[in-house]
Amino acid sequence: MKVAFIGLGVMGYPMAGHLANAGHEVTVYNRTATKADQWCQEYKGKSAVTPAEAARDAEIVFTCVGNDNDLRSVVTGSQGVFSSMAQGAILVDHTTASAEIARELAVVAAEQGLEFIDAPVSGGQAGAENGVLSIMIGGEPAIFDKVMPVIDCYAKSAKLLGPAGSGQLAKMVNQICIAGLVQGLAEGVHFAKQAGLDASAVFDVIQHGAAGSWQMSNRHQTMIDDQFDFGFAVDWMRKDLNITLDEARRIGAQLPVTALVDQFYAEVQKLGGNRWDTSSLVKRLEK
Repeated sequence: MKVAFIGLGVMGYPMAGHLANAGHEVTVYNRTATKADQWCQEYKGKSAVTPAEAARDAEIVFTCVGNDNDLRSVVTGSQGVFSSMAQGAILVDHTTASAEIARELAVVAAEQGLEFIDAPVSGGQAGAENGVLSIMIGGEPAIFDKVMPVIDCYAKSAKLLGPAGSGQLAKMVNQICIAGLVQGLAEGVHFAKQAGLDASAVFDVIQHGAAGSWQMSNRHQTMIDDQFDFGFAVDWMRKDLNITLDEARRIGAQLPVTALVDQFYAEVQKLGGNRWDTSSLVKRLEK
């Protein structure tokens, strides 16, 4: 298919690469043009100077940018993809953003004869590079069926969870669960060290029991070794948790642990850990 990919960050760059490797005709756009040029040297495809140019004649346009404002800019801005997309073309948004903007873009798309689904992803940089992302999708079933064979290029699992906005709400659930898990793991690592245990040996045992999780299996040793350069940054997690807490206030959901962990991440930022990965929660316990 002829597709466009807008946003070549740590997630978008390899995701667009999987599309190219699968044989799709890919045009990319990135705010920093040198990144798009680098992508074109590594993969078969071409770059465009604006989102609108990238999206022209594309059957599916993918976006993966930073936040709501970035998304509005590349979609509905004067050079946004909606200004050039052909009737019936589909926008698949992989940005982790608010449910509100997903619903907003779905309405605008419908008014212009376009299709839209929100499809935030989970799995981190490694998941994107290895093509094994989990994708939470909101939109119409018929559109989901159309895009699934393409999304399969980089997905381990993908599920339609309801109308537009449902994917973003599900991603909020994902971040709520991660926040609590990582804090628990950080406290476990800290306690093991303070108790004089061989922390590595402890987690080698308990990761196979009821306490086990992806976070434990993949992050306990790096946390013990004081290494925090493994993908999703604290700044981005705080962005996601702020979106989540705003939505919780709107719908009347109680998220006391999530709110507390968000404050802990603010402390990590004060330690200079803005770009440390999310497992760096353990650092604030070792001050």
